[in-house]
Amino acid sequence: MGLFSSCEEEAFVPKPKGYNKIDLPAHAYQQLKEDHPYTFEYSKYAEIRPDKSKLAEPHWIDVYYPEQQCFVQITYKDIKNNKQHFNEHIDDSHKLAIKHNVKAYSIDESINRTPKGYTATYFELEGEVPSQFQFYVTDSTEHFLRGALYFKTATRNDSLAPVIRYMKKDILHLINTLEFK
Repeated sequence: MGLFSSCEEEAFVPKPKGYNKIDLPAHAYQQLKEDHPYTFEYSKYAEIRPDKSKLAEPHWIDVYYPEQQCFVQITYKDIKNNKQHFNEHIDDSHKLAIKHNVKAYSIDESINRTPKGYTATYFELEGEVPSQFQFYVTDSTEHFLRGALYFKTATRNDSLAPVIRYMKKDILHLINTLEFK
């Protein structure tokens, strides 16, 4: 067997851009134990933390996912059967979703009924937005709960897509197990 050799150098071929492998645990849930005017099931891999922002009100919490470096910010309002307050909270929720229009190339809105009969409205935002999924749930007379997903990372949303899908499933579970007290 003879050996062949070539005087040509092999051309450098760059490898395609890669993404970090993201291992996500199987979905598993636990009941919210803190004393709030609502309860729901949330991920066993998440922690409940009080909202520490300057504007925080009682019963505002963060469902924090340490492994994914993200959280679902939960705000609650007692609407006290006041139609004006109810409409203001609906308007505010829409404004908060729409303010991402600058960077969003898509905002899809869906309205559904939860198993408890509450109205749930979801906003799925695509693009380099700070919040990819937002929602509110209400019984239309006494309770109004709003949530938004945020990541504590500068990673681009296309790289976060598997985590966003994972979080969406957890948020939908939270919404579907939500019960106002």
